Amino acid sequence: MAKIFCIANQKGGVGKTTTTVNLAAGLAKVGQRVLVVDLDPQGNATMGSGVDKRALPLSVYDVLLETATIAEARQHSEKAGYDVLGANRELAGAEVELVELEHREQRLKAAIAAADADYDFVLIDCPPSLSMLTLNGLCSAHGVVVPMQCEYFALEGLSDLVNTIKQVHANLNPDLQIIGLLRVMFDPRITLQQQVSDQLKAHFGDKVFDTVIPRNVRLAEAPSYGMPGVVFDANAKGAQAFVEFAKEMVRRVGGMR
Repeated sequence: MAKIFCIANQKGGVGKTTTTVNLAAGLAKVGQRVLVVDLDPQGNATMGSGVDKRALPLSVYDVLLETATIAEARQHSEKAGYDVLGANRELAGAEVELVELEHREQRLKAAIAAADADYDFVLIDCPPSLSMLTLNGLCSAHGVVVPMQCEYFALEGLSDLVNTIKQVHANLNPDLQIIGLLRVMFDPRITLQQQVSDQLKAHFGDKVFDTVIPRNVRLAEAPSYGMPGVVFDANAKGAQAFVEFAKEMVRRVGGMR
């Protein structure tokens, strides 16, 4: 049975897509079968996995409207070693179309259940807003991985996300929990980042992942080459950190119910 995780944060620009594709590539490197679901109409996780969003015959849009299955719509990323359920601009229209439909927030959950046996991990890249798309992701998932920068405003956004997760847990998905907080773009030379990191550990304890992803130019360059940083430059510090994070995820998931 696949473990399904949303990579989510209501604050934009915190590295959700970078985290999704590099965690997926790291998990693939350590022998896991992985599906990345791109729920963002910008399609950055699709392009960052080496799949051309402009040439998708079928996408997550078709899956949400139940005109295609995941098995029909997925693409395999040869470069990255995992499958991708891609997204493009069409997905922006799904917001409006889903409002009229029955079980609108459970569409993705049903689709993933049909492909569950093919994967060990399903990673869902959510858009930064709390939309019907994000809600579909949260209703499908066993847990949420929260990438965050160690900055003051990041703490503000985190409290909003925790409240959202509590509401979804109470009303729509009793399985949903925060799996862990991942510190990304971390620069230990900046005193404020160290202070916020210490605050996170004091408040969230073992919910903070041990792995820290450093600020790394090679990770930022990788998407322009259509591949995750883990594949683009396996020796870069950021890439090695994501492989360590993948191993930590496998261990943590092994300890889950």
